[in-house]
Amino acid sequence: MQDRLLFSFEFFPPKTSEGVEKLREVRGQLASFAPRFFSVTYGAGGSTRAPSLAAVLDIRAAGLTAAPHLSCIGATQQSIRDVLQEYQQHGIRHIVALRGDLPSGMATSGAFRYASDLVAFIREETGDWFEIEVAAYPETHPQARSATDDLLHFKTKVDAGADMAITQYFFNADAYFAFVDDCQRVGIQIPVIPGIMPIGNYAQLARFSEACGAEIPRWIRKKLESYQDDIDSIRAFGLDMITDMCRRLLEQGAPGLHIYTMNQAAATVALWQRLGLPR
Repeated sequence: MQDRLLFSFEFFPPKTSEGVEKLREVRGQLASFAPRFFSVTYGAGGSTRAPSLAAVLDIRAAGLTAAPHLSCIGATQQSIRDVLQEYQQHGIRHIVALRGDLPSGMATSGAFRYASDLVAFIREETGDWFEIEVAAYPETHPQARSATDDLLHFKTKVDAGADMAITQYFFNADAYFAFVDDCQRVGIQIPVIPGIMPIGNYAQLARFSEACGAEIPRWIRKKLESYQDDIDSIRAFGLDMITDMCRRLLEQGAPGLHIYTMNQAAATVALWQRLGLPR
């Protein structure tokens, strides 16, 4: 494995006071792993910006690094400018820049059609203030016309000024390695961090995967279906499978891991222990 691996954990902004307290507890458990940052998701068109910012500031108040997601679809240049200025005022130096999904009922994409437009705008407005993470899709974005077209869109984001990329989660390490090879072939040099989704609830996972285009390989799907409502067996199998995949990713050169925690600590802690990673 590499000497300096890059780890990060993703949260979504809690909606209740109980959720806020629970997330603080989860964050405290995961902070012992010294992640590069905790990211916090952000709703389309800014619909959840207030709770997202509150979660980011709560993380920062604990002396930790936070990276808010910033989605641009449906936004105006001024609205994004206002968000960037607010983040700068709070001393936030990391952003996960995304296109996002068009909010229901909204007819136009606004001033930003692609995430590359957002990355270029952030650089024009703020220079090198922010470290910018962008999304990558080893199994191809579900709305892309082709894998080649998707790769070129990714390169456009990199050329616009992205520093690193976080992938959509996947369950096939070969897809990740093939994607990295393709990136190198077209001159993409930034680190591409694998996104990892622990398996805890199969119905929820199947729903997420259908929406985002992440393939659940047939053998995994059949195995999970065989457990039906046996949550303990689903989690045990999921931990074994994800551990094996992450170990292979790291041993074969992946620069780190970005874990979609679903605001839970147990699966991430168990994975960390299985991989023998330092605290």
